[in-house]
Amino acid sequence: MARSHHSLLMKEPDHENQHAPLSYHGARRIVWLVFFLFAAWLILRALEPIILLFALVFLLAMVLNPILVWLQKHHIPRFISVILLMLALVAVTTTIVLFAIPPLTTQTQELVRSTPSVWQGIRVRIESLTKNYPEVREALPRTDEIAGKAGAAAGTLGNFVLRSTIGLVGGVASFVLAVLLLIFVLANPRPLVAAYLALTPDRYREQAHRTLARLMRQMIAWARGVAINGVITGLSIGVLLWLIGVQPALMFGVFAFLGEFLPNIGAFLVSIPILLVALSLGATKFWLALGVIVLVYQVELNVLVPGVLGKEMRLHPVNILFFTLATATMFGLLGVFLAVPAAALVQIVIDEFYLQPRKPNYAELDREAAALVEGKKERR
Repeated sequence: MARSHHSLLMKEPDHENQHAPLSYHGARRIVWLVFFLFAAWLILRALEPIILLFALVFLLAMVLNPILVWLQKHHIPRFISVILLMLALVAVTTTIVLFAIPPLTTQTQELVRSTPSVWQGIRVRIESLTKNYPEVREALPRTDEIAGKAGAAAGTLGNFVLRSTIGLVGGVASFVLAVLLLIFVLANPRPLVAAYLALTPDRYREQAHRTLARLMRQMIAWARGVAINGVITGLSIGVLLWLIGVQPALMFGVFAFLGEFLPNIGAFLVSIPILLVALSLGATKFWLALGVIVLVYQVELNVLVPGVLGKEMRLHPVNILFFTLATATMFGLLGVFLAVPAAALVQIVIDEFYLQPRKPNYAELDREAAALVEGKKERR
């Protein structure tokens, strides 16, 4: 009895210290933590191009690894499989450069040359609309103001693309370095995975294992979805726009393919230039182009996405938009390709290390969220 009373007295100070004012020792630890975080941030900022290079290579390695596993199952050594895979990638890239880049470049130049006439057509449509509907004229800004804002935005976008291209592509040397790094990672990834697991504390080993497994599974599903949906959507939009006479159809088809890297918001971003060009050609072309966009993306949303991606990628559009802006700000234009992987990684880490140990009641949380959104009083 005396011993238990003594142990109770020993525990009381520890319990009281949890609510005690901040001590000098605690304040010093906070200051040192802030200092190290700031130093780490400066180092990361200085190494942005290198971090981007390694991130893209590791992402590509996750996507290509199942192909190597399949080749190994057919009794092809992994190193030989890597060589065969790299030769196949070189062949595909060469084919694209020889057959797709020239017409795409031609259509891009035509679009740049036709930009003044496109804007003039849009201006005429807006002025015609404001004459027939005076209330619309009061609500819309003047066309010269729109032109000024569009010009400023185009200049900003042009500078952004130029800085991204110069800073991130880095020439042939960077490309060769990326290829060599990809070969090394694909040829022998086990030490890297083992080091990742070894650096994880023992009590978090299981969560770390599940995090990497889930990330690899989601990235494979995402890459497969981008490839299949992008090809189908790009071809559909390109062919249908060509049929209704909205050019450059090939360029818009490529835009639609790249838009698949940003699910949920990619369709909106792709639609803007298509509808602007169609509007400059007349109201009929505009409505036809709008019908094409709605048709293609409705088929993708209701048929392709459930069939290809399934339930692997559960990312809210707000999360994707945030990570798109964040990765583009940090790494430039190429950083956009890391938006979905970064969003998926953060979501998986939060789920594995914070949410699952707490075992929240998602049904109850969903009802509570619905009550807050609808302004209902919470029932106790």
